Amino acid sequence: MSGTEENKSTKLKNLNADFPRINLRPFLFIALGLIFGIILYTRIRFGGAKGTDFIFFVLLLAMSVRPFSLKRIGTIFLCFFVAAGVGAGFIHWKCESFLSGVPAGEYEVAGTVVSFTVEDGSSSLLLNGLSLNGVSADGKLSVSVPSESIRTGDRISFSASVTRGGLPKDGSSYAESLFIKDIRYFATLTEEGFAVTGKGNALLRLNGSVYNVLHGHLSKTQADTAYALLTGNAGNMDDGFATKVRQGGVAHIFAVSGLHIGILYAAVSFAFKKLKRFRVLPALAAVVTYSAFCGFSVSSVRAVIMCAVLGIYNALGRKYDFLGAIAFAASAVLFVRPAEWLSAGFRLSFGACLGLALYSRTIKRLFKKLPRFLSEYLAANLAVQIFTFPVLFETFGYFSIWGTVLNFFLIPALPVLFLGLFLAVIFALLIPPAAAVFLSIPNGMLTLFLWIFSFDFSLVLTGFSLGAGGAVWTIGAVVLSERVRFGGKTRVLLTALCTSVFMLAVLFENAVFTGCKLIATKGAVLAVTRTEHVLIIDGSLSASSYENFLMRNYDGRLDAVVVLNQNAGAGLSVSLALPAEEVRASNKTSTGLSETGVLYDREFHYGNLYFRFEGESKLTLVAEGSIVEIDFTDGESLSADLFLGDGSANVYYLRRGAVYSSY
Repeated sequence: MSGTEENKSTKLKNLNADFPRINLRPFLFIALGLIFGIILYTRIRFGGAKGTDFIFFVLLLAMSVRPFSLKRIGTIFLCFFVAAGVGAGFIHWKCESFLSGVPAGEYEVAGTVVSFTVEDGSSSLLLNGLSLNGVSADGKLSVSVPSESIRTGDRISFSASVTRGGLPKDGSSYAESLFIKDIRYFATLTEEGFAVTGKGNALLRLNGSVYNVLHGHLSKTQADTAYALLTGNAGNMDDGFATKVRQGGVAHIFAVSGLHIGILYAAVSFAFKKLKRFRVLPALAAVVTYSAFCGFSVSSVRAVIMCAVLGIYNALGRKYDFLGAIAFAASAVLFVRPAEWLSAGFRLSFGACLGLALYSRTIKRLFKKLPRFLSEYLAANLAVQIFTFPVLFETFGYFSIWGTVLNFFLIPALPVLFLGLFLAVIFALLIPPAAAVFLSIPNGMLTLFLWIFSFDFSLVLTGFSLGAGGAVWTIGAVVLSERVRFGGKTRVLLTALCTSVFMLAVLFENAVFTGCKLIATKGAVLAVTRTEHVLIIDGSLSASSYENFLMRNYDGRLDAVVVLNQNAGAGLSVSLALPAEEVRASNKTSTGLSETGVLYDREFHYGNLYFRFEGESKLTLVAEGSIVEIDFTDGESLSADLFLGDGSANVYYLRRGAVYSSY
C-alpha cells in the first residue's frame, strides 16, 4: 500500500471513529422510508407542511452512513428512497380510493355492523360490506338508528339520505380520523324503520355476544369497562370515567395492545409448552384470532407481528432483534394500511416499543441499586414515556403525571384481570345458565378498578402546545439514545442543546410578547394577548371539544366566550359550560338555561382587543391597528395561527382559510 493510500485509510478510520453510528437494519430504513413518503405526500395534499417534519429523517440518514462504504451507503439510500416512493404511492391509492364510490343522494342502504355505541334510546353504528341501491360500495358508513338492540355482526337495511366525506385538510384531526378508519359515508334515516336482514361473520357475532353476556350479568359501568378491556371498544364507557382513565395515564389498558396480545400469547405458549418449539403455532393462532375479534386494531396487529417474529426466532434458535422486529412490524402495517401513520394509535404503539428498544437498558443501569423488579419497572415506564410524551400531549392536550404510580399497580394486575375475564366470558358463553357464576370471578377486580378511578386525577400537565418542540423532543430522544454512539462530552453537549432548543420552541409557540395572537381550529378562534384571552365559537361543537381545544392552548379562565352563529341558542348553551367571566352574543336567544352573564352589546372590548358584531355570523377584531374579520359561515375558522400588531395598520380579511390584506 502506498503512502497516499495509507494516509487516506488513516483519515477514514479517524472519521469513522468520530462519526456517530447506527447499525444497519434494512427494515429500519424501509419503515423510515415508508413514513417519509407518506408524510411528504399527505403534507402536500392535505396542507400543513412543516420543515420540522423532515429534519428527523435527514439527521438519521446522516448518522447511518458510518462506516463509510459505497455498499452500506447504497443499501441505506436504496431502502429508504424506494420505500419512500412506495409509501407515497400507497397513500395516493388510499386517497383516490377514499374519494371513489357512489355520490351523495337517497339510497336503500344495507351493511354489516362492525362497531356500535349505545346511547339513550339509539345506537351509533359503523357499517361495512355496503350495498347502496343494490350496488356494492367500498368503505364504511356511519349512521344512528333508534334502537339499542343492534350488535356487531348484524346485517341491517334502511332508507337514508347519504352524504360523502372529503379528504382531510388544514390539519383537521376529525377528518383525519375518518380517513384512517375509511369512513366515507354518513347516513340519515329518511324513514323511521330499519330491518335486521341477516348475520355477518362469526367473529363479529361473537363480539356482539360478549357485549350481551356482560351487560346481562354485570352492572352497566362494570359491563362497559369489561367490554372495553376485552375488545378495545371504549365508546360505550361513561365519558367522565373515560376522562379519568386518560388523566390517570392508563388509557392503554382499554386499547387492545402489546399488553393484551403478550398476555394471551404467553398464556397459550405456557399451556402448550409440551410442544416445545412448535408451541408457537397455537399461540399465534390464538392471538391472530383475538386480533380479528377486536377488528385488527393497529396496536394488536403490531403486537401479533412482533410475537410471530419472536416465536419463529425462538423456534429456530436465533437471537431476537427487538428493534428489527419493530421496524418489520411497522413496514408490514404501513404496506397494507398506509393511512395508519396519521393515527395516534400507530405512533403511540410503535413509539412505546421504540422507547423500550432505545432506552430501557440505559435507564435500568441508572437504577441498578434498586430492587430488580422496581428498576425494571421504572426503566420500562420511563422509556415508554420518552417517546410517547409528545404524541400524548398533542393528541389529548395534556400529559398525565399519575401514570408512573398507577401503572406500577395496574400492569402487574392486568394479566390476572384480563385472563380471568377472558376465561369467564368464554365459559359464560358456553354454559349460559352458569354465566352469572363465572362472571362473578372477575367482578371483584372490576369493582376495585372502578373504585380507584373514583378519585380525582384531574391534576395534569396541560394548557400549552409543544409546536416544533414535539419534533425537537423526538429527534433528541433518538439522537441521544445508546444506539447512536456518541462520546461522553459530545452527548452532554447535545443534551444541553436539545433541552435549550426544546424550551425555546415551546416558549415561542405559546408566549405572546406583543400584540395579539389568534389560534384557530374548526369552529373556534382563541384571541390571546399578554393579559387577555377571548374565545370565539360557532357553537357547532360540544363543550368537551372546546375544552379539549383550550387544554392544548390555554389553561385558565377566559375573559369571555363570544358566540358567533346564525342560531346562537346551541352556542350559548355550550358557552355557559366553559370557564369564562362573560358570554357574548349578537342577538338575544332563549336557551332554556340561566343566562346570567350573557351580554348582547354590538361593540365591546377587553384590554386592547376591540370587537364588533357585523351580523349574526361575522365579527371584526381590532388589535394594534389591524383589523381581522372572523366568519364561520362555511363552518371553518382561521386555517393557521396569525400574529397581529406589526404597527403598519394593515387590514386583514380571512375567508375560507386564505388571508387577504389591503392598505
